[in-house]
Amino acid sequence: MTTSAATTRLRPGGRSARVQAAVHQAVRDLTALHGREALTIPQIAARAGVTPSTIYRRWGDLVELLADVSIERLRDEAEPPDTGSVRGDLLAWGEQFLEEMSSELGRQMLKDVLTASGYGDGSAPCQCLQITAGQITLLVGRARSRRQATPSVDCVLDTLVAPIIYRLLMGAGTPTAPQVEQWVDACMAQVGRAEAAPCGAHAADAVAS
Repeated sequence: MTTSAATTRLRPGGRSARVQAAVHQAVRDLTALHGREALTIPQIAARAGVTPSTIYRRWGDLVELLADVSIERLRDEAEPPDTGSVRGDLLAWGEQFLEEMSSELGRQMLKDVLTASGYGDGSAPCQCLQITAGQITLLVGRARSRRQATPSVDCVLDTLVAPIIYRLLMGAGTPTAPQVEQWVDACMAQVGRAEAAPCGAHAADAVAS
């Protein structure tokens, strides 16, 4: 799949948006009724009121469709918590992120995204990064508007998000609340030197793409 095709699917409009909404809802409904193992493209198409060929043209196969549904669920997240302090915001967001990603639904989302081999350009994981970086950007921007010193978005991704995802994917055990607090404190320890020594360059690229 080309990047332009992935972008079109990411921001559909008109009839395309209605088809996506109907198909996504059909996936959610049928999963609730029969379980994921029973899902088929013809079954989903019938439920959504479209032809199977419509789904094949838009998503390619069932794996890509499930990944797209998972990404859309991640995109629907609410605005980050506002506690009035940077550390409090990061801690509340980190605990919420851990709870969501470590749930059965969250783990399945990670699996869907990473097994969507049809995303030849790697757009599924990149979209997840964009969404997560976007949430952190909102949190950091809000803190800066209060004239509070903050770690960079990259540092939050590298120091808080990365260890959570790594442990969930690699079977290293579900992170604990004290670990999240430890990683948040590690983020805060980098305040003031983020400009001089950024943790990475991926967040700015992800949000800009």
